[in-house]
Amino acid sequence: MDPSALDQPYRGGFDESGAHRFALTVYFEDTDLSGIVYHANYLRFMERARSDMLRAAGIDQRAAVDAGEGAYAVSAMDIAWRAPAKLDDALVVVSRVTEVRAATCLIHQRVMRGTQLLAEATVRAAFLTPDGRPRRQPADWIERFRAIADTQGK
Repeated sequence: MDPSALDQPYRGGFDESGAHRFALTVYFEDTDLSGIVYHANYLRFMERARSDMLRAAGIDQRAAVDAGEGAYAVSAMDIAWRAPAKLDDALVVVSRVTEVRAATCLIHQRVMRGTQLLAEATVRAAFLTPDGRPRRQPADWIERFRAIADTQGK
């Protein structure tokens, strides 16, 4: 193996159904005193997966922030925990865009250990101006989200 390949960060991607898949390992820092993943860390796992999904879809959030256009922020989340994850578990966060509007996107996310559902959430992400006001997403981003949403579940 080329040693320079080891220096590249992990990137998730879209599967044949259009779902974005982001794999991760549970580390000691993710667990609480009882040895299971602390509930708030599922939010971090899902955030990483959403950020990676945007990158994989060709959306450059950093450029939008640097240009003063704005950024996404979670405006609502409904989450349910089903089973605990533990140290060294191999997890996959599966994300699907389910709705695209002018200023928001709805994303359904599942944290899986193999075929077992550990947690799931519905997340509303709003595009905000630098001063925190909602605004329309860039038109090409809306089209990218719609293309992802159109391929999912087929």
